[in-house]
Amino acid sequence: MKPRILIIEDEQSINNLLRINLEVAGYEVVSCMDGLEAAELLARDSAFDCAVVDVMLPGRDGFSLLPEFEERSVPVIFLTAKSDLQSRVTGLRGGAEDYIVKPFEMLELLVRLEKVLERHKKTEVKPVRILDVEIDPERHLVTKGGVEVSLKPMEYECLLMFVKHRNKALTREELLAALWGVEFEGETRTVDAHVGRIRKKLGFGDVIRTIPKVGYRLEVDE
Repeated sequence: MKPRILIIEDEQSINNLLRINLEVAGYEVVSCMDGLEAAELLARDSAFDCAVVDVMLPGRDGFSLLPEFEERSVPVIFLTAKSDLQSRVTGLRGGAEDYIVKPFEMLELLVRLEKVLERHKKTEVKPVRILDVEIDPERHLVTKGGVEVSLKPMEYECLLMFVKHRNKALTREELLAALWGVEFEGETRTVDAHVGRIRKKLGFGDVIRTIPKVGYRLEVDE
């Protein structure tokens, strides 16, 4: 069963962008553009696995909707242009799972959404096998030829990123934003170093391909 996501965003272009990308990523999506409309929807139907919510909404703002979401055990990710510290604190102290500031990378949102769903056991995580390597997200275990491979935390997260988005080109900037956050000030060489270590430890020199002037792609037969 697909995870069900509620989008509350009053800017039509962003609402459409979110809906299309989440549907392509395999989610069932319901969207609305007004805070009052969202509250009425929740009163009728609260069967959502997560909500992506703008703060500044007509009718009712995103902060005021938090009690309704909490009452129905629906985790919330705020996606907003309000970047000041007080707004972040208000959102996170109010119970939001995450707070993403616009403009944003779609890949970053998808990764953070995956993390929220995993924390709340809203998604089924199955082991993935690539050649003689098996990645078991449930056990946080990577083996090669049946022997456990020790990966540092960010190497593991980077590997999971490639696995979840296999056969898709990922830019260095997307990887930086998704794994280290938009405030991370390191250079894209950080990504290159992590990819180099993953290739060496797993023998993935021909599996994680370099895409010139773009980034990397994990290539596997589906």
